[in-house]
Amino acid sequence: MSNTILAFDIETIPDVRAGRKLHKLDGLSDHDVAEAMWQRRRIQTGQAFLPWHLHQVVAISVLLRHHDGIRLWSIGSIDDDEAALLQRFFHGIAEFSPTLVSWNGNGFDLPVLHYRSLQCGIDASVFWEVGHKRSNWRYDHYLGRFHWRHTDLMDVLSAYQPRGGIPLDEVALLNGLPGKIGVGGDQVWPTYCDGNLEAIRAYCEIDVLNTYLLYLRFQRLRGLLDQADFQTECALVQQHLEASDHAHYQEFLRLWQADGA
Repeated sequence: MSNTILAFDIETIPDVRAGRKLHKLDGLSDHDVAEAMWQRRRIQTGQAFLPWHLHQVVAISVLLRHHDGIRLWSIGSIDDDEAALLQRFFHGIAEFSPTLVSWNGNGFDLPVLHYRSLQCGIDASVFWEVGHKRSNWRYDHYLGRFHWRHTDLMDVLSAYQPRGGIPLDEVALLNGLPGKIGVGGDQVWPTYCDGNLEAIRAYCEIDVLNTYLLYLRFQRLRGLLDQADFQTECALVQQHLEASDHAHYQEFLRLWQADGA
């Protein structure tokens, strides 16, 4: 593929600092603040899922397809704070101007990144460019839902229907991919509290792998990759995983090959 692709995914925890401030929960432990935030949300909406601005980003994982190679990693280090992760992510967009690829990025990842970047004072000027400085971006920018500079696969495949939200894990499994491996979305908070951020980053990287490989299938569906190109692109991912000694990459590769990769 000629253009640069950046598939991405984020993992979040409850922003307990915001919970204390907004709901006057001073004196409670982080655990109790998080529980109070979830309970308040259940009362309001019937479910515990927090609104976008109350998610703190603890991991951003990306797969970069650039020139003739693949690179997969989690941004920053486990010691970096949220602002550092956000700034590195948007710096990468400024550097490469890639096609962004996500699963439910419009419905979750990007709104969270927007609110958190606003709060952290991040420079994301290239991401927010809509033609003021780059005239050729006027009709193809990251913010346009129906543009291709950001491809939210769930959004596109569901024909932008609100009822069409399908879990990444299920679509991945039905397309011969391993799906989720590791802690699971509902275990991110307790895993974070246990101090195991590496497990969260590994889980996030697996989501990125599934997303990118689904994107390759989507490009074949669109006719932008023929079968030979598709197989070449998949082979690049396999080679990258084979060259790594990370256990979660090897597990993904084993499951993928067992399903006929």
